[in-house]
Amino acid sequence: MNLSPKQKQFNTAMELFNSKSVYKSFGTLVSVINISLQIYLIYAILPFSIDPVFQLVSFLAAYLLTDFINGLVHMYMDNNENYESQAGPLIANFHMHHKIPQYRKHNLFVVYFNETGSKIWLIGYLLVVVLLLHYSSVSPVVIHILVYVGILSSVAEVSHYLCHTSTSQLVVFFGDIGLLLSKRHHASHHLNDNNGYAFLNGFTDPPLDLIAKKFCKGYKNHTDLHFACYEVQDTESR
Repeated sequence: MNLSPKQKQFNTAMELFNSKSVYKSFGTLVSVINISLQIYLIYAILPFSIDPVFQLVSFLAAYLLTDFINGLVHMYMDNNENYESQAGPLIANFHMHHKIPQYRKHNLFVVYFNETGSKIWLIGYLLVVVLLLHYSSVSPVVIHILVYVGILSSVAEVSHYLCHTSTSQLVVFFGDIGLLLSKRHHASHHLNDNNGYAFLNGFTDPPLDLIAKKFCKGYKNHTDLHFACYEVQDTESR
């Protein structure tokens, strides 16, 4: 079988991911750090009480920001082909969510923990929020928004999981009203190309689609081709 250079790089990266336990252990470490920082920030903002109306406004603003920020990260990763970099095995494994879109069923707390392990960028974000909380004069409303974004970024992973796995009428209802990601909305990301990157509730996909159109090649005829000749191992699942 004649493989393209990128297909060879992808296969090599996946072989490293599956053969070196350090990559999966690294994901566990990332989860522990992220969730520890999330718990700390929840505790740290308790003295910064704000009016219930501002609480609601902060949460809604954070919901939109989370959808957009995580959509941008998703966009970057879906178009990332640096398989020979130090992060190459992690990048290749990320692309597997297009090859294996269905998750294995887990408790939602397990999903929250496991999927938070893929969010390396979130560690830096949460550390910045900790610094702002202690060493700046940022308003309590802004701090609440930033903390909520840090937590909802993990909730987005649960929303994406439910979109792919759950047939619960409650989950479908939450998707229909825009609280979670609906199956109908997210289907365009897998059926079409270079769109639908948001995955908390998908509200910010219109601006994300414009950014993708201008700056990204898309995945159907790009990174999705890189795993076309990769044979999924029996032990591999999401």
